[in-house]
Amino acid sequence: MLDVLADVRRWHQNGQRCAVATVVSTFRSAPRPPGAAMAVGADGVAAGSVSGGCVEGAVYELAQEVIVTGRPVLQRYGVSDDDAFSVGLTCGGILDILVQPVNGDSFPELPTLAHAVDERRPVATATVITDGAHLGARLVVWPEQMSGSLGDPGLDAAVTADAAGMLSQAQTGVRHYGAHGERRLDDVAVFVQSYAPPPAMYVFGAIDFAGAVARIGRFLGYHVTVCDARAVFATERRFPDADDVVVAWPHTFLEAAVNRGDVDRRSVLCVLTHDPKFDVPLLEVALRTDAGYIGVMGSRRTHADRLDRLREFGVTQAQLSRLRAPVGLDIGARTPEETAVSIAAEIVAVRSGASGRPLSTTSGPIHGDHGLVPTR
Repeated sequence: MLDVLADVRRWHQNGQRCAVATVVSTFRSAPRPPGAAMAVGADGVAAGSVSGGCVEGAVYELAQEVIVTGRPVLQRYGVSDDDAFSVGLTCGGILDILVQPVNGDSFPELPTLAHAVDERRPVATATVITDGAHLGARLVVWPEQMSGSLGDPGLDAAVTADAAGMLSQAQTGVRHYGAHGERRLDDVAVFVQSYAPPPAMYVFGAIDFAGAVARIGRFLGYHVTVCDARAVFATERRFPDADDVVVAWPHTFLEAAVNRGDVDRRSVLCVLTHDPKFDVPLLEVALRTDAGYIGVMGSRRTHADRLDRLREFGVTQAQLSRLRAPVGLDIGARTPEETAVSIAAEIVAVRSGASGRPLSTTSGPIHGDHGLVPTR
């Protein structure tokens, strides 16, 4: 719901009714992932998207009905080989969408949830998506507390524990339980949506390429930090798209970030310095982190020399194999902007476990699940 949170919060604050439609599960080549949302206000204004256009009209009409009735609805959209549902998706996928009324009575925790998101504090919602008396019942879960109820104390306890675990991994998805929280039963389906802080992208080296990488990193939803030891180059004026610009030796800055717990498996490290006095000690630290992507700029000759120097630091071959160098996919990039696109494409491919090949040369679902590590 992040994409529509600002609109929903405004309607909520003004005492206006609205409805939020959320993709809770997908099958085959569905165009949007679980968690994608569209909000519709009582004034008819719409924000967000659940399908990239395929079923928006039908969902919009359903949302208007939910605003009037005040009752949540779980609706399936798509076409399978044997059955036709409400509206066909041109991609052939299937979406399960939960449409819920949102107002001060139905979602009193919304201001607190929105405030946590503003402050980049993790929070999750857990919502019953099984048709019945408790459809739409909701818990809001923080790492050390919860609010609301799904209709049963045992179910609340089990879902709270699982949602906290999913939140720590920034995971969104459906979990199944018995009526009283039994984990080996599937009477009740619960959709857990994590609102984790944005993942970190650290760009080392205040060069022209760093500006383009920072810009595209922010576009992809990362919290971008540019770091360089040279104060004359590492300035906010040169990097307006970065969330933070830090003047420090890269390896000491990264070491401090690791000690604070700011580097995890969702983190991206882009080393653009291609200067041994900066990047060798930096990479020695980087390769001891859990960062999901470590990309390094430089020619093949530069990288060969870099590897020899890192081996002298005692870096193992297994650690060295984590490096993406030369950084980016082979698209013939030359300019900073083209190079940033090349790097961003590789980041997305690594994060999703996809091949990075042209879709025209692959088969199977376009939006297939490649073992995605969520970013938000």
